[in-house]
Amino acid sequence: MKIVNKRAFFDYKILNRLEAGIALTGAEVKAVRLGHADLTGSHVRIVGSECYLINAKIFPYQYARPNEYDEKRTRKLLLHKKEIISIKSKIEGEGLTVIPISLYTSKHFIKAELALAKGKKKYEKKEAIKKKDIERDMAEEISEKSGF
Repeated sequence: MKIVNKRAFFDYKILNRLEAGIALTGAEVKAVRLGHADLTGSHVRIVGSECYLINAKIFPYQYARPNEYDEKRTRKLLLHKKEIISIKSKIEGEGLTVIPISLYTSKHFIKAELALAKGKKKYEKKEAIKKKDIERDMAEEISEKSGF
């Protein structure tokens, strides 16, 4: 199962990708395996020497106890200390942010794909929309000419 943050590709320029483990409870693992998660609006924050995934929604598992379950709780990311130090230096030095791109299963583990990214300006987003519209129009014209 792979859950993708589509909004991240529209709002940010992806510069570098990395993989991290994520600390979840049992019911959260089952919910992610069923695809009941949403990464839009989430980001990664480094506090001290640890990384945390903030504002990611993992919806409650249907058969779990709903007692005091917070779907937007802060979850710890599992990275090596060297990786955290390099990410922290890039964030501070180059003004980048770390965002989650996807959650996926790898063997028996749930992994988070993170990206070092730089935010796009409003005019860059408009240019991307124009480019997609032009490509769609060209594809339609080609399909009409070929008779499909």
